[in-house]
Amino acid sequence: MTEVRAKKALGQHFLTDLNIAQKICNSLTERTEGEPEAVLEVGCGMGVLTQYLLRREDIITYGAEIDSESVEYLNAHYPDFTPRLIEGDFLKMDLKERFAEGVRVIGNFPYNISSQIFFKIIENRDIVPQCVGMIQKEVAVRIAEPPGSREYGILSVLLQAWYDIEYLFTVSEKVFNPPPKVKSAVIRLRRNKTTKLDCDEALFVKVVKASFGQRRKMLRNSLKAVFGNFGGAEHPFFTTRAEQLSVAQFVELTQWVAEHI
Repeated sequence: MTEVRAKKALGQHFLTDLNIAQKICNSLTERTEGEPEAVLEVGCGMGVLTQYLLRREDIITYGAEIDSESVEYLNAHYPDFTPRLIEGDFLKMDLKERFAEGVRVIGNFPYNISSQIFFKIIENRDIVPQCVGMIQKEVAVRIAEPPGSREYGILSVLLQAWYDIEYLFTVSEKVFNPPPKVKSAVIRLRRNKTTKLDCDEALFVKVVKASFGQRRKMLRNSLKAVFGNFGGAEHPFFTTRAEQLSVAQFVELTQWVAEHI
């Protein structure tokens, strides 16, 4: 097998620039002490990024690959990697069962599931201390933006509650086969010191999603559409829009909602 055919249904765009692959690999911070740490690459493709990860002595690289053709290619070209290559859907994997001691996540994420990948990272935040992902540029900007930006949204708030986000660099569409119609970007998430939010965390997610449900409207309208009229009570944030609130302010709002529903 000489190469893998990119499949549109899987959102595959194979990176062809080795310098960028090396740069993405290097974006995963180096472990300077202790035993090598598990790293899971999501979507290994033809191993362009994998080859650089396998050279690092501070990590043990695993792979998650849903495409059977890619798995066959990787088995043929990286036989030593085969025992750690998991064929299947990353979104359905039980990471806590497979990586009880923790795992860092990296990859050239398919555009069509990048948000779902990040939601899975949030779900597994207790065992995922770091994530480096190449994604669609506009999604990367949205995730990294601070409050007050028009790009700031649901994923921004939920990820920033648990991770420090860094927008690392932009990647041209010309270094992929087939080339996507948009630019890409690489971001790095590093777990912050928050162990528990000072509110009901399930309600926090619901409040954040409701707040951005009608993002052009004031929070009063967005929240009442989901939670009702709160017995006529009003919160000072009701006259602002969702993108203006920080994570801490959403926590405060969630506490208030909990008392009024």
